[in-house]
Amino acid sequence: MNNHQILLYYKYVPVEDPEKLKLEQIELCAKLNLKGRIIVAREGINGTVEGLKGDTEKYIKAMQKDTRFKDMHFKKSAGTGEAFPKLSVKVRVEIVSSHLGKDDVSPNRVTGKYLTPEELHKWFSEGRKFYMVDMRNDYEHSIGYFENSLLAPFENFRDLPKVIEKLKDLKDQTIVTVCTGGVRCEKASGFLVNSGFNDVYQLYGGIVSYMEKYPNQHFLGKLYVFDSRIAMGFNTDDPNHKIVGSCKFCKNPADTYRDCSNLYCEGKRHFISCDSCIEKMNGFCSNNCQLKSLSGVI
Repeated sequence: MNNHQILLYYKYVPVEDPEKLKLEQIELCAKLNLKGRIIVAREGINGTVEGLKGDTEKYIKAMQKDTRFKDMHFKKSAGTGEAFPKLSVKVRVEIVSSHLGKDDVSPNRVTGKYLTPEELHKWFSEGRKFYMVDMRNDYEHSIGYFENSLLAPFENFRDLPKVIEKLKDLKDQTIVTVCTGGVRCEKASGFLVNSGFNDVYQLYGGIVSYMEKYPNQHFLGKLYVFDSRIAMGFNTDDPNHKIVGSCKFCKNPADTYRDCSNLYCEGKRHFISCDSCIEKMNGFCSNNCQLKSLSGVI
């Protein structure tokens, strides 16, 4: 039995000395044999770590002793022990890169109203009118999304102003923003509020928290995650589970991501393919990539 656990968490809270917090995180994670990625900034902390379940629970208790993080929400999921090759703790300007420049939003000052998974599920059940906007990148929602949600054409978060422009007719409607663990929605929902949207919510704890409580209910497919698992599915043997992704080549249902065998791939190296097609393509995303790789052309 695998006894590993993955923690996904963030907290927007003023951090006076990010370098000090970085060193404290390195020491704590080393003591508990945790691996993963942690970003520290003056605006807060954002991390995903994996370790033995007992050690991750000790990490939670240690973090909660810090008054800045005592109410931080930890999302828990089963691990493999191989989600991360090492521990990386970095200090950056933002805990999630938005590249919004002068339009940047501080969730410590403005953000959308929190909507719990239970409340969202009730809204679905009641048939309440609202518009759900998926704030993830396009390759993330290619394998899973909420039914009837607006899938924003993000290639990266800096596209947010252009996406908001396409939503301008919904300024007087109820908007619910969703993303993987909730951290991007803190800024995205705040940006909507600052842009004149009058009734903005964000899914508390993100999609992962909803899927844990209500697998295969209103969320279709799998959830893209940023570790070696790549995709998370809950109760995938359930007849209500649907595969919503499609193979890049044959267009049949598929939800397995591959990386092109050509390390110098000119396209998007990350793509969805079924087992049959990836075998036929020898692991390449296109015939052109395969020819270039075999001929030694970079």
